[in-house]
Amino acid sequence: MVVSVNVPEHLNQAVKMGESADPPFEETYKRLFADAPPKSLPELTAVAECELPLIDLRQLNLGDYEGEACKKQIARASREWGFFQVINHGVSPELLQKMREEQVRLFKKPFHDKMENKGSSFSAGSYRWGTPSATCLKQLSWSEAFHVSLNDVLGSGGFNSLSRIMEQFAKVVSELSQKLVEILAEELGERSDFFKEKCVASTCYLRLNRYPRCPVVPHMFGIMPHTDSDFITVLHQDHIGGLQLVKDGNWFAVKPNDEALVINIGDLFQAWSNNVYKSVEHRVVANPHKERFSTAYFLCPSYDTVIDSSAEPRVYRSFSFGEYRKQVQEDVKNFGHKIGLPRFFVQTQ
Repeated sequence: MVVSVNVPEHLNQAVKMGESADPPFEETYKRLFADAPPKSLPELTAVAECELPLIDLRQLNLGDYEGEACKKQIARASREWGFFQVINHGVSPELLQKMREEQVRLFKKPFHDKMENKGSSFSAGSYRWGTPSATCLKQLSWSEAFHVSLNDVLGSGGFNSLSRIMEQFAKVVSELSQKLVEILAEELGERSDFFKEKCVASTCYLRLNRYPRCPVVPHMFGIMPHTDSDFITVLHQDHIGGLQLVKDGNWFAVKPNDEALVINIGDLFQAWSNNVYKSVEHRVVANPHKERFSTAYFLCPSYDTVIDSSAEPRVYRSFSFGEYRKQVQEDVKNFGHKIGLPRFFVQTQ
């Protein structure tokens, strides 16, 4: 049975006159829009739609043969696509529905309330929007998000209904991500307990995303092309669509599936697996007519965790997550975009 996550109509009503929920994109970035030559606009030609590999995690509990076949499917999708979808994943439709309702309610608050963190227990600076470092429109992300550390979620004491639902959601998707990375490690013949030891609440986080409709220009990134700087990401998206990824050198639009969660491999897992598993470039394209919501969980290690492959010859030198994160931040500041893993190739003579 397909379970659609629908948002009650009263949550979609506009906030009071004069208290817009939308960030002031046009006003803040008016220079970019006014001075935009064609080459500064995102190049978004029509792309074909694809269905990601779909894996039924119920097979893991059906016996040795079915379980091993399921694990092979997960590893194959991580090698060939870097993305896949899972069903029967253990996150109930009711929890997904509640999470989406709370998320919509949060983003419907006036913009300045979100900026000032009113009514939430999130750490200062959790709310983010646009791209402060953008020097042209192709570097601008037409979106807003709450970037929330698990420290702000787990054991929050139920500050409000949002924090209670987020805590429930975080616990379940954290368990799911641990199950998947353990399987992927075992398929490489590596220690499966590495991730439980290294991935801690202070560096794992949830990101609540909203992509407002974008009627300003025909094509705009909701999030500019990037790879994720983690081990693995678990994504719950709505039915609007807009997520696109690179496969065999071409961009494809991911067809939404109401029953599935989207899983993708991050940079750290690509390095840890010595390029066996692929961290694939992806983006979100803004919709000119409809807003879009998604919730992502990022499995990250402590900052001092060393990412080091035991395979030879090694593609990447050893580096800590803290070092990687700092380099990404410096590159975004200096160049307007992330460079990522190529910074850490083993130097050959």
